[in-house]
Amino acid sequence: MAEGGGITIIVLAAQRQGRLDPLAAAAGVSHKCLVPIGGRPLLAHVLEAFAGLGGIESVRIAVESGAAEALSPIALASGLPVTFVASADNMADSVYAAAAGSAGPLVITTADNVLLTPAAVREVAARLTGGEDMVVAFARKEDVLSAHPEGQRRFYKFRDGEYSNCNLYGLSHRGLELAEIFREGGQFAKNPMRLARVFGFLNLLILRYGLISLDGAMKRFGRRFGVRASALVLADGAHAIDVDNARTYKIAAELLDRRAA
Repeated sequence: MAEGGGITIIVLAAQRQGRLDPLAAAAGVSHKCLVPIGGRPLLAHVLEAFAGLGGIESVRIAVESGAAEALSPIALASGLPVTFVASADNMADSVYAAAAGSAGPLVITTADNVLLTPAAVREVAARLTGGEDMVVAFARKEDVLSAHPEGQRRFYKFRDGEYSNCNLYGLSHRGLELAEIFREGGQFAKNPMRLARVFGFLNLLILRYGLISLDGAMKRFGRRFGVRASALVLADGAHAIDVDNARTYKIAAELLDRRAA
């Protein structure tokens, strides 16, 4: 069933502990989310995707303690109800910290997801208010490569095609414990044993050999954890391209320029 309370949006903006991101170092800024792209910091583009959306209770940015002063002007300019939360040393605990005290469903993304659109956020929110416990956004391989031929190099293979994750998630409070799957970080395609620990070895084999559709895999995942889980396939493949490194920075900048034109 749908939950009471407005939507809480969580933006994961912390850097790896003790490391300055190479893009931040090259740009001469303290945090990756402050790196300029398309004339504005990465974080400003992400916050723009939430502007004008109804039902937002708060936007919570999980970032290292002491970083709020540098990020506050961007938050203020967005006009959104932004608060800063001290991040933990892993993604799972950062999500738990940012979710504390919220009453409604959670939409989660990252501060480098600069090609995120309001339409995608609305679709995730609609699934949550409709009763889903977990929503994961994906894009089809052909749509990602149509957006840019070098936009993504790793895809998850299912019986009905290949997909890329879009770093956009929805969780109900009932499904909040599923944030635990990110305790060791993301990048499941690069870490098969991480997949095995999360989904079980049999499910890993089923996924590895493409023996199940994406929808079937999400239903199987939901049964494993006792929740309602679904995949949201976004038509715009650019959603699967975030700013991970210099290569994807250049691609994202090109796509932002196209949108602006």
